[in-house]
Amino acid sequence: MNFIKEQIKVIKEKDPAVTSTLEVLMYPCFKAMLYYKVSHYFYQKNHFLIARYISEKAKRKTGIEIHPGATIGRKLFIDHGTGVVIGETAVIGDNVTMFHGVTLGGTGKEKGKRHPTIRNNVFIGCGAKILGNITIGDNVKIGANAVVLKDIPAGVTVVGIPGRIIKK
Repeated sequence: MNFIKEQIKVIKEKDPAVTSTLEVLMYPCFKAMLYYKVSHYFYQKNHFLIARYISEKAKRKTGIEIHPGATIGRKLFIDHGTGVVIGETAVIGDNVTMFHGVTLGGTGKEKGKRHPTIRNNVFIGCGAKILGNITIGDNVKIGANAVVLKDIPAGVTVVGIPGRIIKK
């Protein structure tokens, strides 16, 4: 129950369009995170088919695709959400914000850990693609439509294709 209260609070704090708690219950981010929690539970218990069924249902209902094997910290906020993809071995820290069209994906060239690790307090703009077994440091801002293929140190801003640091 703490997770639900915390998720409602995060959405209300980060989205100025929210007018009530009841409205939050209709948000795709809220629904996707509930589905994720349930699917991740089954995934950890090696009930992969049930986990995948739940995550596929979530994708159809919310437009947000979160693999049940992904590891997600506290206070993830996905604004709008449509087209977000989070891969199986992705790791997301606490207090991360991402917008629609973000992909945390693989390059197709790796085995094992194939998806990014996103540390704490990271902002990821619309359409950004973060690909491969790379790490994005704490307090990083990634601009809209950036394509990030290399590790990014903490506390910087990244933009462009390929992503480059513009602010330290």
